[in-house]
Formats: sequence, C-alpha cells, structure tokens
Amino acid sequence: MKGPDLFERIVITGVGLTAPGGANDLPEFRRRLLAGESGISTIDLRYMGTAPAGICSFPETRYRKKKENKRGTRAGCIGVYCAGEALADSGIELTVYDRSRVGVYIGLTEHGTVETENEVYNISQFDYNVDYWTHHHNPRTVLNNPAGEITMNLGITGPHYSVGAACAAGNAALIQGVQMLRLGEVDLALCGGISECVGSFGIFASFKAQGALAEHTDPTKASRPLDKDRNGIVISEGGCVFTLERLDRALERGATIYGEIAGYAMNSDARDFVLPYGPRQSECMRSALKRAEMVPTDIGIINTHATGTRQGDIEECKAVREVFADSPGTWTNNTKSHIGHAMGAAGVLELAGNLPSFTDNMVHPTINLDNLDPDCALPGLVVGIPQQVDRVDALLNNSFGMVGINSVIIVKRFVAS
Repeated sequence: MKGPDLFERIVITGVGLTAPGGANDLPEFRRRLLAGESGISTIDLRYMGTAPAGICSFPETRYRKKKENKRGTRAGCIGVYCAGEALADSGIELTVYDRSRVGVYIGLTEHGTVETENEVYNISQFDYNVDYWTHHHNPRTVLNNPAGEITMNLGITGPHYSVGAACAAGNAALIQGVQMLRLGEVDLALCGGISECVGSFGIFASFKAQGALAEHTDPTKASRPLDKDRNGIVISEGGCVFTLERLDRALERGATIYGEIAGYAMNSDARDFVLPYGPRQSECMRSALKRAEMVPTDIGIINTHATGTRQGDIEECKAVREVFADSPGTWTNNTKSHIGHAMGAAGVLELAGNLPSFTDNMVHPTINLDNLDPDCALPGLVVGIPQQVDRVDALLNNSFGMVGINSVIIVKRFVAS
C-alpha cells in the first residue's frame, strides 16, 4: 500500500454544522458535549404519536430566502446552512477557487422518503386525486438533491453528488472528498453528511417494528448506548459539512487547520441486512491504521458508533477490544448518547464533536450510561464527566451501517513538516 507521503496532504479547514438541541456551530456543540447535555426532545409523529427524537433549530434563512427553502427540501436546507457555515468558518472566499474545481460530496442514509410520505398524505385528503400531487416531487427526491441544492446556492459548477452508504455515509463522503483532492479532480471539497430522518414516520415505524426504537419517560435519557437498560435507537436529524483543502493551498492562505486526514477504510460484512459483524469492523479499523501508518497506541480517542441496540453495541465493543487490547492510553467515548443517531450525518457530526480535543485536550463523556453492559466494557471509556488528558494526537471515528457497510476515519493533529 502506498504511504501517505506519496499523496498530497489533506486537511480540514472549516466546519459547519447543526446538531439536535440547537447547537449550530462547533464551539457551542463542543460546549454541550463537554457539559454532558442532551439534545434530545420529543416529536409528535403522524399515525404513531410521540417518540424521543433529535430535532435541529437553526437560522434557516441565513444563506437563502424562505421561498427558496420552501421550494427545496429539509435536507437541502440543512445542507445549504452547513456549507455556508463551513465556508465562513474556513475564511474561504469562493473567488479564491475556480468554482468549476470545487466538489460537493454529501453522505445520505436515505433521501426522498419524507417528500413522498408527505405527498401521499396530502392526496389522501383529496380522495387520492393525483392532480394534487406536487410537480416539485421529482427534483426533491432524487438522491443528489441536497448536494445539488448546495451548488445552486453557492454557484459551484464542479461535480456534486450524494454518497449512499447507510449510516456510514458521512464518513464515506469525507473519504470521497479526500480521494478526489488527491486525484487532482478538484481543488476544494465540501463534504459531509445530512439527515432529515425525523420527517419520516416510516423510519420510526420500521425501527419500532424491529424492536429497536428507543423509549423513555424522559427523552433526554432515551439515547443510552452501551447501557444494560438501553432499548433502541433515538432517531435524529442534523448535518455537518467540512471544507477540505490540500495542505499547500491551506498554508498559502494562512488557514486555521483543525486536523489532517491520516487514514481511512471501508469494507463490507457480506452477511446480513441489519445485523453487524464485529470481525469485519476489526478489519476496517486495522486497514485504516495501516493506511495511516499508525499502530493502536497512536490513537488518543475512539468515537464509537454504538447506537443503543444490543447486538450492535456488543459487536463493536468486541472489535474495539480486539484491535486496542494493548493500548492502555487510548480513550473511548460515544456522541450518540448526547444527540441520538443522525444517520447520514452521524459520522461527520461525531468526528466534528471530537476535533477540538487537539486543542483543549479534553475527551467528552458518554452520558446516560448508568448501568454498563458488561459485554460493552471498554478500556478508557469516559463516562459522565469529561476527561482531561495530556495530549491527543489522533482520533479514530467508527461509523457502520445497514446491509453490512463499515467505515473508519482517522484524523491526526496537524504538525507542519
């Protein structure tokens, strides 16, 4: 395998996000994670009633008008906001880059379900007369819609597309951005993930039918990965977009660098539609470490994917223990305990939430972990309160999805050399 010294170095220079509970920039998101705050509230679903959910509240008209948001989609609205915030955070004026050399890559777990459900419900009020079906349905439901809405808003004429990789999609889109930069296909990549899942009762109904939808009298305590008393997933919306640049261009313009992409990997279980498989997850982590030319002891923090389902949590913890058995200095945490499962946005939101560890030397805690499942015991698991450490040099971010797709991203502290 070619080492990273043979490729141009790719760095994260901007972060734009919206997370459940009203965290709409990285400093606020980080503050809430360190404070152990939950972003989960309750949603009232068509046909189903109430359920715990992660809902975002952000300034939707900061980067485009209300009329444009109405014509577009919720996913597109989230994407436009996050992309605009990422560019603002990076200090990039698009006049610096040829807009035909800017790529937009957005990870999605699903897209179009919300729009179709809404239209079916709408025509049900008119005796299913399809004359009342909106002509906006097709452009709203194509998979590339959120990425395309970003390009229209910003006047980007380079490539855009969505990456469908279940709940590994955010990581997959980030990997795509890195690869396109290293191939020389683009000079700037806007990449990340988006979830509009709380708009779809079908997603809630499906998880409930599987016995995997979280319930709790207190919604802030419903998301409890690794806990013996967990009872399922809390579904969330959200989004996170990064600006990725080649190091030479970032240094040339004096950019703030959050971290450098050191390694990544994706693989497939090839076994089951929904049940995860720890041995393939172990292989994925080992492949990412190999690409990064690192060993387990180089990793300061592992952000676990754990969603709050019994087998999913246990399989991942087995995999982590296997790979990091001899790495006593590695800490582990879980971000979904704070924000629920943001599906296509999960991987990138969780990575973003841990990026500040390079500067504040803190490991944010896992919350709602009152009764640790013995099968989920991990060395270095941070619970309840943040952990102050001497230094963090690398983060490993796990993100796995249905139909057996696994992804791992490793980001390291930027050191000029």
